[in-house]
Amino acid sequence: MRLVQVAQHADDLERAAGFYTDLLGVAPAALFDPPGLLFFDLDGVRLLLDRGAPAALLYLQVDDVRVAVERLEERTHVVTAPHVIFTHEDDTLGPAGHEEWQAFVEDSEGNTVGLVSFHPRG
Repeated sequence: MRLVQVAQHADDLERAAGFYTDLLGVAPAALFDPPGLLFFDLDGVRLLLDRGAPAALLYLQVDDVRVAVERLEERTHVVTAPHVIFTHEDDTLGPAGHEEWQAFVEDSEGNTVGLVSFHPRG
Protein backbone atom coordinates (compact mmCIF):
# COMPACT_ATOMS: atom_id res chain seq x y z
CA MET A 1 0.00 0.00 0.00
CA ARG A 2 1.23 3.52 -0.71
CA LEU A 3 -0.06 7.01 -0.19
CA VAL A 4 -1.64 8.35 -3.40
CA GLN A 5 -3.04 11.76 -2.47
CA VAL A 6 -3.26 14.27 0.37
CA ALA A 7 -5.82 17.08 0.33
CA GLN A 8 -5.44 20.52 1.88
CA HIS A 9 -8.02 23.31 2.10
CA ALA A 10 -7.52 26.35 -0.14
CA ASP A 11 -9.99 29.22 -0.58
CA ASP A 12 -8.04 30.99 -3.34
CA LEU A 13 -6.46 28.54 -5.79
CA GLU A 14 -4.43 31.20 -7.60
CA ARG A 15 -2.93 32.46 -4.35
CA ALA A 16 -2.32 28.88 -3.18
CA ALA A 17 -0.66 28.02 -6.52
CA GLY A 18 1.79 30.89 -6.01
CA PHE A 19 2.64 29.89 -2.46
CA TYR A 20 3.10 26.18 -3.14
CA THR A 21 5.03 26.84 -6.38
CA ASP A 22 7.47 28.95 -4.31
CA LEU A 23 7.64 26.36 -1.53
CA LEU A 24 7.95 23.25 -3.70
CA GLY A 25 9.91 24.71 -6.59
CA VAL A 26 7.57 23.17 -9.16
CA ALA A 27 4.53 24.38 -11.07
CA PRO A 28 1.11 22.84 -10.50
CA ALA A 29 0.49 19.58 -12.35
CA ALA A 30 -3.19 20.29 -13.04
CA LEU A 31 -6.01 22.72 -12.33
CA PHE A 32 -9.70 21.86 -12.62
CA ASP A 33 -11.81 24.93 -11.92
CA PRO A 34 -14.66 24.32 -11.65
CA PRO A 35 -14.92 22.49 -9.33
CA GLY A 36 -11.88 24.09 -7.62
CA LEU A 37 -9.07 21.51 -7.57
CA LEU A 38 -5.36 22.28 -7.88
CA PHE A 39 -2.79 19.47 -7.99
CA PHE A 40 0.95 19.29 -7.41
CA ASP A 41 3.00 16.13 -7.94
CA LEU A 42 5.23 15.31 -4.96
CA ASP A 43 7.32 12.42 -6.28
CA GLY A 44 4.26 10.43 -7.26
CA VAL A 45 1.98 11.54 -4.40
CA ARG A 46 -0.63 14.11 -5.39
CA LEU A 47 -1.05 17.20 -3.25
CA LEU A 48 -4.60 18.39 -3.85
CA LEU A 49 -5.52 21.94 -2.88
CA ASP A 50 -9.29 21.92 -2.73
CA ARG A 51 -11.88 24.53 -1.73
CA GLY A 52 -13.99 21.79 -0.15
CA ALA A 53 -11.26 19.96 1.78
CA PRO A 54 -10.70 20.37 5.52
CA ALA A 55 -7.39 21.72 6.78
CA ALA A 56 -4.63 19.15 7.24
CA LEU A 57 -1.20 19.38 8.82
CA LEU A 58 1.26 18.55 6.06
CA TYR A 59 4.93 17.85 6.71
CA LEU A 60 7.04 18.46 3.61
CA GLN A 61 10.71 17.56 3.29
CA VAL A 62 12.94 20.36 2.01
CA ASP A 63 16.70 20.44 1.45
CA ASP A 64 17.29 22.81 4.36
CA VAL A 65 14.54 24.07 6.66
CA ARG A 66 16.53 27.19 7.55
CA VAL A 67 16.96 28.22 3.91
CA ALA A 68 13.31 27.44 3.08
CA VAL A 69 12.04 29.60 5.95
CA GLU A 70 14.36 32.48 4.98
CA ARG A 71 13.04 32.27 1.40
CA LEU A 72 9.39 32.22 2.53
CA GLU A 73 9.39 34.59 5.51
CA GLU A 74 8.50 37.62 3.38
CA ARG A 75 5.26 35.99 2.27
CA THR A 76 4.26 33.89 5.26
CA HIS A 77 3.94 33.86 9.03
CA VAL A 78 6.57 31.65 10.67
CA VAL A 79 4.66 29.75 13.36
CA THR A 80 7.73 27.97 14.78
CA ALA A 81 11.29 28.85 13.78
CA PRO A 82 13.68 26.14 12.52
CA HIS A 83 14.95 23.91 15.32
CA VAL A 84 16.26 20.40 15.94
CA ILE A 85 13.52 17.97 16.93
CA PHE A 86 15.81 15.00 17.64
CA THR A 87 18.80 13.04 16.38
CA HIS A 88 18.22 9.75 14.62
CA GLU A 89 20.35 7.07 16.27
CA ASP A 90 19.11 4.46 13.77
CA ASP A 91 17.22 4.63 10.48
CA THR A 92 13.76 3.78 11.84
CA LEU A 93 12.28 7.25 11.15
CA GLY A 94 15.08 9.00 9.30
CA PRO A 95 18.73 8.64 8.32
CA ALA A 96 20.91 7.35 11.16
CA GLY A 97 23.34 9.90 12.58
CA HIS A 98 21.33 12.87 11.32
CA GLU A 99 19.53 15.65 13.14
CA GLU A 100 15.95 16.24 12.12
CA TRP A 101 15.16 19.93 11.78
CA GLN A 102 11.58 21.21 11.65
CA ALA A 103 9.84 24.53 11.28
CA PHE A 104 6.20 25.46 10.85
CA VAL A 105 4.86 28.15 8.54
CA GLU A 106 1.40 29.35 7.62
CA ASP A 107 0.49 28.87 3.97
CA SER A 108 -1.39 31.45 1.92
CA GLU A 109 -4.70 29.92 3.01
CA GLY A 110 -4.08 29.98 6.78
CA ASN A 111 -3.07 26.30 7.08
CA THR A 112 -0.01 25.31 9.10
CA VAL A 113 2.65 23.44 7.10
CA GLY A 114 5.55 21.58 8.70
CA LEU A 115 8.93 21.72 6.96
CA VAL A 116 11.46 18.96 7.64
CA SER A 117 15.12 18.49 6.72
CA PHE A 118 17.85 16.08 7.78
CA HIS A 119 21.44 17.17 8.48
CA PRO A 120 24.45 15.13 9.60
CA ARG A 121 24.94 15.38 13.34
CA GLY A 122 27.21 18.34 13.94
